[in-house]
Amino acid sequence: MIRSVAVLSLVSLLVLVLYLPSAHPPERFLAQLRAEHQAAALFWGDEPALRMLSRALTVQDTARQTSPVPSSGEAPTLGSVDGAVAQEMASVNQRLFNNTYFRSIDALFLLASFRLATLLEWLPWLLAFTVAVVADGGVSRLIKSKEFLQHDPELFALYASAAIVAVCGTVLGLVAPLTLHPLVMPCVPLLVSLLVGRAVGSFHRRG
Repeated sequence: MIRSVAVLSLVSLLVLVLYLPSAHPPERFLAQLRAEHQAAALFWGDEPALRMLSRALTVQDTARQTSPVPSSGEAPTLGSVDGAVAQEMASVNQRLFNNTYFRSIDALFLLASFRLATLLEWLPWLLAFTVAVVADGGVSRLIKSKEFLQHDPELFALYASAAIVAVCGTVLGLVAPLTLHPLVMPCVPLLVSLLVGRAVGSFHRRG
C-alpha cells in the first residue's frame, strides 16, 4: 500500500509540476511572487520579507550558474571552425530553451524558492516540534513493545501514506500559482511531523 501510494503521488506530482508552466505564463508566477512578498512584508515586516526574497534570488542565481545550458555570450568568438560551431550550438540552445515554457519554469522555480525561504524563517520552531513529535512516537513504540501490545500495520500504513501525500502536497504548494497565507506553508511540516510520529508509534518493535 505504501509503495503504491508513493509511486502514484510522485507520478501525479511530476505531471502537475510539468503542466503548470504550460498552463500559466511567466508573468503569472512573477505576479504571484510580488503579491506574496507584499503579504510577507505585512506579516513579518519589511526586513524579513527582503531577506526571504534575497534568499530566493540567491538560489536562482546559483541554479543559473550551474546550468549546463550556455548563453550566447559564453560562446568563444574565435575565427576558427571550432569557434563557429560553438557559436552555432549556443545559438541553438538559446532558441531551444529561451521560450515561454522554460521562462515559466524559471519563474515557477523563483516562486518556489521564495516560499521555501519563508519556511526557513520558521525552521528553529519547526525542527523543535518535529524532534519532539518523532521522539514521542519512538517512546510510544517502546512502551508498546514492553507491554507486549500488538502493533497495528494498518495504522502504520495509513499514517505513512498520509505523510507521503502531505509531502507531495507541500511540494505542489510550493509551485502552485495560488495565493497562500504566510502561515499555510509552515503548518504543513507540522502535519507531516505528526503523521510521521504516529507512524513511528505504530511500527512493530520486538520487546
